[in-house]
Amino acid sequence: MKNKKKGHNIKDITRGDAVLIEVPVVVLLYSLFRKDMNQSSYLKAVARGLLGLPVGAVVHALGAIVLGAPVGTQYFLRTLNWSLLMSTFTFVPAASVYGSSWVDWHRIFAQTKPIGSIDYMICLPAHGAVIGGWFGAWPMPLDWERTWQEWPICVTYGAIIGYLVGMLASFCSAVFRVSSQHVKGD
Repeated sequence: MKNKKKGHNIKDITRGDAVLIEVPVVVLLYSLFRKDMNQSSYLKAVARGLLGLPVGAVVHALGAIVLGAPVGTQYFLRTLNWSLLMSTFTFVPAASVYGSSWVDWHRIFAQTKPIGSIDYMICLPAHGAVIGGWFGAWPMPLDWERTWQEWPICVTYGAIIGYLVGMLASFCSAVFRVSSQHVKGD
């Protein structure tokens, strides 16, 4: 499983290097699409996104532990890195765009009723990451004794794949919405 040229292995994805790159990109980009641009500055949206990161990480870590993630000092950093990644996929975009608007959060995550393209850009990838992580967890309890079955490798890969599928779906829905509105307008 080792890549002899670079010295990386399959466990490297759980170290948290991707989060260090992705968090600033996600926060800065989604803050551009903040709701009520006249009332909320770009810097406030960035601050909300950065505040959403640890809040979402705590929620995801507690959720993972409740659903059976291993607990202990040897798993702490793995769980922390995974929960930061999941928070980047789910909480950070919504916090950057909507802030503390409970109505928008409820509409996007509880009711799953996105209205515009921005809503689809937040809703579908977030749901994709959670569903992908859920499906990624299925090989963990199997008794194959493979290194990729350790916590949270499968779940991380599943979440990343689910997030990418959600991003593709949100892009397709935005293109479809624009083309259908263009046809209706003619």
